[in-house]
Amino acid sequence: MKFFGLIGERLDYSFSKDYFAKKFVAENIQDCKYDLYEIPTIEEFPSLIQSHNFTGLNVTIPYKEKVIPYLDELDEAAAEIGAVNTITFDGSQLKGYNTDIAGFEESLLTLKGRRKIERALILGTGGASKAIQYVLKKRNIKTMVVSRKTGDIRYNKLDKSHIRESRLIVNCTPLGTYPNLEECPPIPYEFVTRKHLFYDLVYNPKKSLFLKHGEQKGCKIINGLPMLIGQAEAAWNIWNKLKIK
Repeated sequence: MKFFGLIGERLDYSFSKDYFAKKFVAENIQDCKYDLYEIPTIEEFPSLIQSHNFTGLNVTIPYKEKVIPYLDELDEAAAEIGAVNTITFDGSQLKGYNTDIAGFEESLLTLKGRRKIERALILGTGGASKAIQYVLKKRNIKTMVVSRKTGDIRYNKLDKSHIRESRLIVNCTPLGTYPNLEECPPIPYEFVTRKHLFYDLVYNPKKSLFLKHGEQKGCKIINGLPMLIGQAEAAWNIWNKLKIK
């Protein structure tokens, strides 16, 4: 039996267990199990892995950065951005990867009818934000990171020019995630136009308040589900030493 799972602080909303359970049935994958492992602090990570014979793990909020000191090696991309969401186990050796990169890039490239994007606003500074920054930098899209405390600019400093010049706006914060449906990043939505693309890494609900604001302005919207599926498949390929698409 091969054991996989997801570690995080709160996982009651998680998509991963159901996704992999369905994948195992649909593809007739035998002797594999995927479970959720809530840990209140990252300090409990060593005891968790000592008590389970894992083949691979996924990592989510708030441990994508905090788990790194517990790993023996990092993939080149994960090392560059400083965030991990996938771990492989080779004996006692743990190696970290970031498949958010593949998930986001694949979903962005498959968007139909998208206009050329030269600049983007990235809302939030966590591990997922770092993966998004990595992809956009790779594609020569200039980015500005927005946050309440750190980043390139504070929310209350955003003006019309920032919004109008940035055709892509990506929400990398958990604002708007179920059950807090009435929350959204505090950007000046009045300056959004139909030329914008709103991308929300939130996937529950399917249409967050952030996306609703974008939709009301006539811009193209996408939630985080395609990225989640892409990163899950990339993780599966890494665990099984398959080629990543």
